[in-house]
Amino acid sequence: MSARPTALQAPTRQLAALADDTRWAILELLGSRARSASELAAELPVSRQAIAKHLAILEAAGLVDSVREGRSVRHRAIGASLSALADRLEAIGQQWESRLDRLAQRAEARAGAGGD
Repeated sequence: MSARPTALQAPTRQLAALADDTRWAILELLGSRARSASELAAELPVSRQAIAKHLAILEAAGLVDSVREGRSVRHRAIGASLSALADRLEAIGQQWESRLDRLAQRAEARAGAGGD
C-alpha cells in the first residue's frame, strides 16, 4: 500500500508514471471503462504480471484506482486526477503563451522605434 502523493509531488509522480508507453496505453484503455488486469493484458502486448506492475505505478501516482467486483478486481482511471493534471499543464501553457506574447510585443516595439 503506497502513500498518496502530496500536492507538490503529484504532478511529477503522475507525469513520470505517464512517461511509459505501456502505462499510457493502459490509461487510454481505462478511459473508456473499468477493466481487469487480464482484460488489459489481452489488449496489450505484455503479460498480465507486467500489467499488474504498471497498474501499481499508476495507482501510486493517483491516476488509477481498483474496485473488487466479486472475484475480480477492476481498475479505472481517476477522472478528477487526470483533469487536475490537465488543468495544471494548461495553466503552465497559458503562462508561456503570455510570456511569448509580451516578448513579441517588445520586439515589435523595438523594431518600430529603430525603423524611424
